[in-house]
Amino acid sequence: MCYNCYMELPSDDFILLSAVNTALRDRYSSFSEFCEEEEVDGAEIERRLAAAGYTYCPRENAFKPHAA
Repeated sequence: MCYNCYMELPSDDFILLSAVNTALRDRYSSFSEFCEEEEVDGAEIERRLAAAGYTYCPRENAFKPHAA
């Protein structure tokens, strides 16, 4: 395990989506836990993924496409 490490956010929004959803699925029970542990700006992630058409779904603990 890596201590005192942080996630560098990918510049491509769809790679960011994949990386965040994988981390949420494999290691974290919530987006806030992910942000705290990885020392990342959750607001920036939410903004970028919203612009790509995705929002965080707490029930599924994943970013999902916006509802139509």
